[in-house]
Amino acid sequence: MKIGIVGLGYVGLPLAMEFADAGHEVIGVDVDPGKVAALSAGRSHIEDVPDTRLAAVAERCSFSTCFPDLRAADAVLICVPTPLTANREPELGPLLSAARALSGVLRRGQVIVLESTTFPGTTRDYLVPLLEESGLRAGTDFALAFSPERVDPGRVDYTIATTPKVVGGLTAACTERACEVYASICERVVPVGTPEVAEMSKLLENIFRSVNIALVNEMSMLADRMGIDIWEVVDAASTKPFGFMRFEPGPGMGGHCLPVDPFYLTWRAREYDFATEFIELAGKVNQTMPYFCLEQIERALNDARRSVKGARILVLGVSYKPGVGDIRESPALKLIDLLQARGAEISYHDAYVPELPSRGLANRELDEAAQDADLVAIVTAHPDIDHAHVARSVPIAVDFRGVTRAPRHAGALLP
Repeated sequence: MKIGIVGLGYVGLPLAMEFADAGHEVIGVDVDPGKVAALSAGRSHIEDVPDTRLAAVAERCSFSTCFPDLRAADAVLICVPTPLTANREPELGPLLSAARALSGVLRRGQVIVLESTTFPGTTRDYLVPLLEESGLRAGTDFALAFSPERVDPGRVDYTIATTPKVVGGLTAACTERACEVYASICERVVPVGTPEVAEMSKLLENIFRSVNIALVNEMSMLADRMGIDIWEVVDAASTKPFGFMRFEPGPGMGGHCLPVDPFYLTWRAREYDFATEFIELAGKVNQTMPYFCLEQIERALNDARRSVKGARILVLGVSYKPGVGDIRESPALKLIDLLQARGAEISYHDAYVPELPSRGLANRELDEAAQDADLVAIVTAHPDIDHAHVARSVPIAVDFRGVTRAPRHAGALLP
C-alpha cells in the first residue's frame, strides 16, 4: 500500500516509520518546510524516531509540503495538532485546513482516517462536509474513519504495533477498510460502531488519568496540611490487590494529551446543556499544583530564614515526564515562571532539554549547578540521576516526585 501521513509530528512521524518498516511506501506531508527539509535530509526532530531509523526506511519514504502528492496514496491518515485556544476551547484550525487541502486532491476509493484527538462528532460534522467539497461522497466514494492515536512518548513496552488500535468508521464498510490498513502494522485492531465511539473512547482514556491524578494531587495537598506522608499512604493503599490502581502525586500534568484533551469534551458537552463538573474540577486541581509547589519552596526557604527573592534555585528536570525531552504543557515551566516572577535566580538541569530560549535558560551540568544552588527542586525524576545524593549535597531539597524518600519500614520490602 501507499500510505499518506498529514502532519509529521509526535504522532505522524512514528506512524510513518511503522508503515515504512512494514514495507509500505509512505508519503509524508507537513506545512512546515523546515521540518520537511530536515526529514528529507535524514534528520529527525522526534526523540522516538532516531536518525538511524529514518535512514533505514529512507527509500520507502518521501516528505513534502505538497498535498497533491497524497493523490497517489491508498490511505491518508490525518495527524495534525489539535491544541486549545487561550480560552481553553478547541482550536480546529490546523485540522480544518488539512481537510480543505485534502478535499482538493481526494480521489475515489481512498481511505481517510483522522487520528488527531478531538471531541465526539468532529469526523462526521466537520470532516464529512469539507471532504465532500471534492464532489465525492463519504462512505460511498471514499472511506472515512476515526482512529485515536495512543502514542506515549518514550515508552518501549507498549508501541504502535503492540497497543490495540481502535477504529470507528462512518459506515461498516468504512470501518472494515480502515481496519485493513492498520492490521498491517498493529497486532490487534478493535472495530467500534461509529466514529463518535472512537472519538469519545480516547477522551475517556485521558480523562480517567486526569481525574485520578487530580484525586491523588488533592490528597497530597491535604496530607501536607495534616502532616501525613502521602507517599507512605500511596504505598500502603497500593498493597490492596483489587479495587485500587496506583497513581502518584506530582507538580501537575504535562504533555499534549492530559492537560488538553478533557477540555475538548467539556466544550462539546455545553452544546448539550451538560456541565462536566467532575472533569473540570480535575483540570482545576491539576492546574493549581505548580502553585502548591511554589508554596512548598517558599516554606522551605522560610524555614532556613531565606526569601524566594534572590534565592538560587536549581530545577531538576523540566520535561513533562521522565526519559524524554518533551516540554509540552510541562508543569516545570509554570513553576519556573512563578519563581522568576518572585525574583528567584533560576537554573535547571535536564540532559533531555538543551535550552529554554523563551526563558533565557540553558541546561547546566548537574554538579556545577548543585554547588551554586541554595535550593534544589526535583520536578521531573529522570533516570540515571542519583536524586538522593543530590538532595544530600545541597542546603535545601524539595522533592515533588518522592524519589529521595527511604522506605519507612524495612518489612514493607519483604514478600
